[in-house]
Amino acid sequence: MSAALEYRVEAINPQAHLFRVTLTIPLPAAAGETLSLPAWIPGSYMIREFAKNIVEIRAQQGSSGIVLRKLDKHSWRTGKLDAAQPLVVEAVIYAWDLSVRCAHLDQSHGFFNGTQLFLKVNGREHQPHRVEICRPEGEGFAQWKVATTLPAAAKRSLDKAGFGLRLTPDYDTLIDHPVEMGEWTSVKFEAAGVPHEMVITGRVRFDAKRLAADLKKACEAVIAVFGKKPPFEKYLFLTMAVGDGYGGLEHRDSTALICARNDLPAPGAERREEGYRNFLGLCSHEYFHAWNVKRIKPAAFAPYRLHEENYTRLLWVFEGFTSYYDDLSLLRAGLITSIDYLGLLAKTTAAVERNAGRLKQSLAESSFDAWTKYYRQDENSPNAIVSYYQKGALVALGLDLTIRAKTAGKYSLDDVMRHLWLHYGSGLSGVAEDTIAPIIQAATGVDVRREIARWVEGTEDVPLARLLKPFGIALSRKPGARISGLGIRTKAEGNALKLANVLDGGSAQLAGLSAGDELVALNGLRVTATNLDALLARCMPGDVLEVQAFRRDELLRFSLELRAPVMEECALKIAERVPAGSDALREGWLGR
Repeated sequence: MSAALEYRVEAINPQAHLFRVTLTIPLPAAAGETLSLPAWIPGSYMIREFAKNIVEIRAQQGSSGIVLRKLDKHSWRTGKLDAAQPLVVEAVIYAWDLSVRCAHLDQSHGFFNGTQLFLKVNGREHQPHRVEICRPEGEGFAQWKVATTLPAAAKRSLDKAGFGLRLTPDYDTLIDHPVEMGEWTSVKFEAAGVPHEMVITGRVRFDAKRLAADLKKACEAVIAVFGKKPPFEKYLFLTMAVGDGYGGLEHRDSTALICARNDLPAPGAERREEGYRNFLGLCSHEYFHAWNVKRIKPAAFAPYRLHEENYTRLLWVFEGFTSYYDDLSLLRAGLITSIDYLGLLAKTTAAVERNAGRLKQSLAESSFDAWTKYYRQDENSPNAIVSYYQKGALVALGLDLTIRAKTAGKYSLDDVMRHLWLHYGSGLSGVAEDTIAPIIQAATGVDVRREIARWVEGTEDVPLARLLKPFGIALSRKPGARISGLGIRTKAEGNALKLANVLDGGSAQLAGLSAGDELVALNGLRVTATNLDALLARCMPGDVLEVQAFRRDELLRFSLELRAPVMEECALKIAERVPAGSDALREGWLGR
């Protein structure tokens, strides 16, 4: 076995948000070594340039300093080295990004992804990597513990709090295990006989018993899609509870989550409030990713190339299908009712149909352009792009309904996921770009080439009303709020109201209003952050409105017509008259 590369992680100055990471290469190459830091993190498809957070970097052999020549924004090269002496590289890294993608350190806790801290030694990615995580110095950190699925280097390599030595077989494994250190609350449970744990950082009181019971049900519903046993020996949810936040990032046997503290179940609460239901859906989503994208993955990700964009047209499968199954798993787990579930589907349908960008960008294009468009949205995004999460979920729904209807309920999208798991679950070979339709046909016997050509490669809406009819479910639409008749979306900034988006073809756009304009007055009455709906309530469709707005520091006047509210709300319910056989199809999909 090759000598392990050694890393040492120290929280040297939590007040200044600084980690120090020391890399030791025991047997460096005489010709020199090239070091680099990833430019992005798997699961978040945007170049983030983590190297920008390196405050200092230096190298030495023995008492001699070694010059590091920077090659590009995230790579360094040494000159010739003494192959008999270890090369030691020390980097000080700024960590003040409170998200699931990067690193965060202060006196209350530390969190990091390996992509931000661990320099890769190019050409040595497949050697073992040993990591020592050190307890911060000082009395204030005496109660800190470590939570991570990074494997221990040996039986007694960790202290009781989890600080100490850990070992991975390669660099890819090293950076796929986020680490939380601090004081946190733990919730433990078993799903399908496998230990699971959620650790929650932040000031929050919650019902741990209820959370454990609900997570167990949700996880077992996901496991049942793919088989009887998950592909890991344990699983860890790392959760940061904050005042307002929502997000997650998947890893092979863990996930990093951020949520609003009020989204966790309150002690003694009897109902699952909307925030808690959304949090369970987030957990279900990231957990499903342990199969779909961490192991079943696009060929473009096998292996990841973390120094550049990895383009694929298949994110609608890996994110969209996962988005379909996250709430469906809650239904199957008994955590929401079928009425709740249909309400969530209606909400997703409305969200997709509300944006004209879906008629301009295909799902395949949205997947490919995630790097430059989806993860870098601006004020014109509703007019220009479609979400591969949301429309991808509707395509998954459409395909599931199609398969169930054409096979009289014998097959479903579950069979497609199990086929993918059987043939691609090793992660060694990825799913090729143009193989989804053949895979679905191999798994179910149903030819969906036409549907994928229209819904994915083209820009047609998924015809949900038609597809739901054999299941005895009716789709209806109703007008949205009166403000939708202006073709604008707003955002409050203090007591001011600004235009966040101006939608294509709307009366506001035709009149010349632009995103960023601050509304000042409507028909001579002052507009505030909270009164626009009340002002519009006194107006009728067809009225011409006189609007004053600031654009930068210039006061402008506009005349625009208030149109009828847009049909932008959806509802799904059991139809009054249902076709024969719909009950069986519906129960096969939604349960009894």
